[in-house]
Amino acid sequence: MAAVTQEERSAKTARKRVANAEEELRLRVRPGTRQALADLMEWSGITEQGEAMTLMIHHLHALGAKSKALLDPPRHEFTISENVARQFRNKSLLAIQHDPGDEIIEPLSL
Repeated sequence: MAAVTQEERSAKTARKRVANAEEELRLRVRPGTRQALADLMEWSGITEQGEAMTLMIHHLHALGAKSKALLDPPRHEFTISENVARQFRNKSLLAIQHDPGDEIIEPLSL
């Protein structure tokens, strides 16, 4: 039996991927996300990133609609303090004095 060449192994792997309808997913992440994945892998004893991500996807999917809360991105809430609103209004009035004809738009009170 002859040794299999690298080209033959690559061709066999490519045929398997086509037969299994495999698709490569790429993901670019920042250091914080990379560290979170590393922590999850360490806690679970998983050494392969692909395995960890595949398991997470399947476990989230198994939760069904309950997984929505885990997939909602955090939203930042901005509130304007009375002091900032007052400063904005005063500076706006000054600007209008220099260029009359503009409308005054009062900030919404909370």
